[in-house]
This record gives sequence, C-alpha cells and structure tokens, in this order.
Amino acid sequence: MSTFPNQIAPNNTSMAPTFLLVGMPGLSAVPSWWTIPLITIYLLSALGNSTILWVIALDSTLHRPMYFFLFLLSVSDIGLATALMPTLLGLAFAGVHAVPASACLLQMFFVHVFSVMESSVLLAMAFDRAVAICRPLHYPTLLTNDVVSKIGLAMAFRCLGLHLPLPFLLAHMPYCHPQVLTHSYCLHPDIVHLACPGAWSAVYSLFVVLSAMGLDPLLIFFSYGLIGRVLQGLGSSEDRWKAGQTCAAHLSAVLLFYVPMILLALIDRLQVPVPQPAHTLLSYVHFLLPPLINPILYSVKMKEIRERILKRLQPKKVACAQ
Repeated sequence: MSTFPNQIAPNNTSMAPTFLLVGMPGLSAVPSWWTIPLITIYLLSALGNSTILWVIALDSTLHRPMYFFLFLLSVSDIGLATALMPTLLGLAFAGVHAVPASACLLQMFFVHVFSVMESSVLLAMAFDRAVAICRPLHYPTLLTNDVVSKIGLAMAFRCLGLHLPLPFLLAHMPYCHPQVLTHSYCLHPDIVHLACPGAWSAVYSLFVVLSAMGLDPLLIFFSYGLIGRVLQGLGSSEDRWKAGQTCAAHLSAVLLFYVPMILLALIDRLQVPVPQPAHTLLSYVHFLLPPLINPILYSVKMKEIRERILKRLQPKKVACAQ
C-alpha cells in the first residue's frame, strides 16, 4: 500500500498542487505485471483503429456518411486510449501516484472530450442507420455532404466548447477533501466530489456531463426502437436479417461503451458495496475495451471494411513480360 504525502490535506480555499491516484488494488509491485497487458491493449487499439482510418482515407468509395462517422469513431478511440496511458503507465512502471494538478486537469479534459466525442459519434451513427432503414428513399437527400459536415462541426463544438471551461472552473473551486482520486487517471466526477458542498461551478460540470452521457443513450435507444419497428414490418426474415446485420456492429459498440458506464454510475449513485478491485476493473473495461474491440467489430461485421482491408494487405502481383 502506497503512503500518500501529508501535503495532500483538506483545503477549504484552493486546489492543492498535486492529486494522488489509486492504482489497481493489490498490485503494488513496480514494475507491475499489468504493464504488459496495458501496452499490448494500447498497441493493438492503435493498430486496429489506424487501419480503419487508413482504409477509409485511401478508398474514395468509402467517402460516405456511414464511413465518415466510423472514421471519427476511430479518431476518438485512439485519442481516448492515448489520453489514459500517461498515468496508467506511470503507475505500472514506476508507481507514480502523485500527479501535478495542471497535468491532472489536462488529462481530465482530453479523456472527457474524447469520451463525449465517442458518444456523439455513436449517436450520429444511430441517426444514420435510422434514416437509412426507416427512410431509405430519402437517405441521399437527407444526409448530404453539407449536412454531414454540419454534424461534424456540431460534434466539435459540443466536445470542445462545453468542456473547455471545465479545467478552469475546477481549478478555482474550493476543496474540502483530500485530493485523492479513486481511479488510475483523472476523471471529472472524482475531482468534483472533492469540492466543498455548494460550489457553483459544480452545477455547470454536472450539466456538461448529463447533457452528453445522459441524453445520448436515450436518443440512441430511441433510434433503435424506430429501427426495430420497421424491421418487424418487413416481409421476409431474410430482409430483416440483412437490415439487422447493418446495425449489429454499431449496436455492439453502443452496448460495449454504455453498459459499463451505466453500471459504474449506478454503483456510485446507489452506493452499492462493490469491492474496489471490481470497481476499478469495470472502469478499465469502460475506457480501454471499446478502442480495442471496435475495430474488430466493424472489420468483421461490415463487409466493405473487411474486403478493403484484405485487399490492401494482399501483395500486389507483378506482371511478367511475355
């Protein structure tokens, strides 16, 4: 068990210069054995998502709304995994628990920007599938390049515009609790819980989180309710199967991203007595598993992506002179 410095004490006026992170309980050896899985997960995530980006960027036939959103999903996955790695590897390699407050707030900003970006992209993909299945004849006129560009700009404003004030607000909040965080990385809910009751900026922080992570799942599942109703009305089971297959990868990505997050929120809200290792592991699943699994899901379930990847990986045949 690590001994935390005495300098991190309750402070009723301002933020202390450092935050303390909690690693995986019971894994105090440095370097820890979980260093290898961490690096492996990150490298595989980077490789898989970079392959998706490479294939979509180079193939003009994939320059369509669905693949534009998939491109953004891969960007958010790479960004999220990269934002988490500094503190995770610092704990695993050297047991570094103390993080400067400025670095902690910076990590928090990027983690939540890319998390909300992923949530926004999943919502856009659900809208894309709902329009394609429920209004197939109107799809080309509804989702034009201009509309897709505006959706992308709205995502950028939502991620950056709403989250940019958060580090500055949190830096000037009064703190009444020791600045010891319950995860291996800096997260917004962790930091807000350390603030004194009644801090006005906590209201804005709560609004930012709920406006994305609370609203997006409801809209996504509403979209799939519409899709399900349309699929029930299709004549043959073969038609339903073909239409359902186009949504299978996306629905799997949605469940993979939101189910651990909802479980974590319920555990914290209802104060369920869950062992700390299980709570920490669930947090790792929420943040680290989607960037690893999403490229596999879309490569397996989406025929166009799978064929383009295989085509790019095949060695080119050199014509022999007759």
